[in-house]
Amino acid sequence: MSNAHATLLIIDDDRVVRASIAAYLEDSGFTVLQSADGAEGLAVFESKRPDLVICDLRMPKLGGIDLIRHIVEVDPELPVIVVSGAGVMNDAVEALRLGAVDYLIKPIEDLAVLEHSIKRSLERVKLAKENYLYQLQLQESLNLLKEDQDAGHRAQMNMLPETPWNTNGLHFAHKVIPSLYLSGDFVDYFRIDDEQVFFYLADVSGHGASSAFATILLKFITTSWLYKLHRKGLVRELKPSILLGHINKGLIDSKIGKHVTMVMGIINEKNNTLTYTMGGHLPLPVLSSEGKGHYLEGTGKVVGLFEDAVFEDIKIQLPTSYTLTLLSDGILDLLPGNDLKEKELLLPKLVAENDGSLESLLDVLGLAELEASPDDISLLFIRGNAI
Repeated sequence: MSNAHATLLIIDDDRVVRASIAAYLEDSGFTVLQSADGAEGLAVFESKRPDLVICDLRMPKLGGIDLIRHIVEVDPELPVIVVSGAGVMNDAVEALRLGAVDYLIKPIEDLAVLEHSIKRSLERVKLAKENYLYQLQLQESLNLLKEDQDAGHRAQMNMLPETPWNTNGLHFAHKVIPSLYLSGDFVDYFRIDDEQVFFYLADVSGHGASSAFATILLKFITTSWLYKLHRKGLVRELKPSILLGHINKGLIDSKIGKHVTMVMGIINEKNNTLTYTMGGHLPLPVLSSEGKGHYLEGTGKVVGLFEDAVFEDIKIQLPTSYTLTLLSDGILDLLPGNDLKEKELLLPKLVAENDGSLESLLDVLGLAELEASPDDISLLFIRGNAI
């Protein structure tokens, strides 16, 4: 509503003053209501609900101070302008304390001053209402966003594999600690045939919804590729390096602007071997056996950045009894040490200290009670005993 369409109520027992103010304001485009005393003015206010009230302080039946008090109780946001003679200063102070937005002294030699006060007061009310509506809309948007985040969080959590998960002589468990509500880290593992178990850990660039979307894309690409191999009866010929190359192409072609570091591997239970490939991931996987831990070898380019990226398969013989720990680089922010080199040297020692369970490992790494961190942290824990 523009100021020109506002309805004003003038309450003043001086008919000449009231009429002259009303005439001027009507000429300025306002709709003007008039009352000759406080009691009548209060009744008009309650029935017509004007946008602004102009009142005297000294009036019969109901004085201006009591009138303002009643108006403010009904509508605290309604602007009230006092136009009164040079009376007692305490009355002016009390009127302003009760909520009057301005105090003008009679006689008003230039009614443009009153008009300016009216327009300024109405503009403040307008801005306050717009701000209130904006806050409501913002809250609604935040609620919708929260609902979207809740849905995204549930979808992402539902995609994660069962933890813990035992299959023959292998034990898998994982932990994902997001820096935001949605995580850019992801882990997965599942059996691909009666001899082989497939796994990977991924750390998507950035945080939040866009990175979480990339993890969904990774899941889709991976499962689609494996499904095709199953249909063709070629799953035993699966090479992690080939699948990582396929993911690399899929991320680039999707143009989502995300890249990812990954560790991907296949454990062959029959031969007790691990075939794995690296996609620019740090820290390197830690293989631990008989109380000692060491990093696996491997480098490889970051996935989703280079069209000509070539990935290498590395095959190793696993110990009879071992643990294999994969971590995203968020863990390095939490480890003690003066620099990255010290932290990387410490990590295999800490991993080797655990008693062979995810809970022990989380405790050793200081993750047991951690609910959030500066960066996403994911951990994939594998324990193997040759059968």
